[in-house]
Amino acid sequence: MLKHSMLAASCTIALFATLSPAQSPSQATSPAAAAPADKLSPEQLDQLVAPIALYPDSLLTQVLMASTYPLEIVQADRWLKANAALKGDALAKALEQQTWDPSVKSLVNFPDVLGMMSEKLDITSKLGDAFISQQKDVMDSVQRLRSKAKSAGNLESNQQQTVTVNQAPAGSATTQTIVIQPAQTEVVYVPTYNPTVVYGAWPYPAYPPYPYYPPSYVASNVLSFGVGVACGVAWGYAWGNCNWNNRDVNINVNQNINYNNQINRNNYQNNFNQNNANFKGGQGQWQHNPQHRQGVPYSNRATAQQYGGVDRAQAAQSREQFRGRESSPQGAFGDTSRGTTRDAGAQGRAPGNTAGTREAGTRDAANRDAGNRDANRPATREAAPSQNRAADRSGSGAFNGVQGGNSTRDASSRGNTSRSGGGQAPRPTGGGGGSRGGGRR
Repeated sequence: MLKHSMLAASCTIALFATLSPAQSPSQATSPAAAAPADKLSPEQLDQLVAPIALYPDSLLTQVLMASTYPLEIVQADRWLKANAALKGDALAKALEQQTWDPSVKSLVNFPDVLGMMSEKLDITSKLGDAFISQQKDVMDSVQRLRSKAKSAGNLESNQQQTVTVNQAPAGSATTQTIVIQPAQTEVVYVPTYNPTVVYGAWPYPAYPPYPYYPPSYVASNVLSFGVGVACGVAWGYAWGNCNWNNRDVNINVNQNINYNNQINRNNYQNNFNQNNANFKGGQGQWQHNPQHRQGVPYSNRATAQQYGGVDRAQAAQSREQFRGRESSPQGAFGDTSRGTTRDAGAQGRAPGNTAGTREAGTRDAANRDAGNRDANRPATREAAPSQNRAADRSGSGAFNGVQGGNSTRDASSRGNTSRSGGGQAPRPTGGGGGSRGGGRR
């Protein structure tokens, strides 16, 4: 449990650094940072979705749902790499013990896809945030891109996949709905392709497709397929499927029931129903679950408010305030200055109040008396500047006589001897070691 908590903490820190780079105080409080655009344009959505739009529907839905939980993506990827030897029942039992969302667990069957999402975390997060707030727009983008690929002659049925074209429902952004399914029920082939080629001439030069490919990706002018992935234990968690008529994702917990009998499906169904009741999701319709977000900020304030989280602008501002970089001139701790805190800490006392006071009195009272210093220093320093310097420092200094009393008296005696005899003070034989005035200058 401790190991898992430490992993989650380290993932969280790395994730926040990736998603929300540090800002200056002016950036943290600027209107632009506080109110980012709520929606992505069709061009921006196509840019984001292009690398995965040609995935089979069953895999596509898992990627879209799982992308809304970026921290769990990182955790699952690391867990899978550390437990690569687990197979069969051992894998089923170990996977069921993890607390990730089922969509994240389902991707354990596809280590290349999971690794891609973990490595390209900034893109994964953008995809997930878009799917949370613009689910229908994202689904329209998928269909728009599939239509482009088909028109270019690069999306056809073959030994790896079955491509079906249906009439699009009324109100859709496209005139047809293209469904992609595995040619074999129990084997899924993940296509790899160059989005700037497979869709024909890319129509948005200002928004080129994101470089979001698996580690094994090899550039090609057409769709290529590697070794098919057998639907194993993790695929028992693949409960979502595209509902193209409504442009959303349907959930059926009893789907793929033959792949994994270790799953407590009743528990997942209850959690699903409760989450949908909390956030007004339709019956059987996928609804983002903020519990699996694990504190990762959302991209816009409206979504953050809906799910009880914070947006990235707020998270960035909070970090700056924590670091003492807020716009207030007093810093993150009010009027208490660094010097006050440091001086108090050096003596083992708590920092003073907001007026800068300390346990021994005010800061002014703790310092040398300004009047005496100004009156006495010119005469003593002009008379014997080098010999008197040590005694001047070892008197009532900034720490109000914290140095040993013996040191102060020894320094005074040496100063008197030096002035009367014209020579240097003898080296002390003991005591006073704690004072700077106790040694030879």
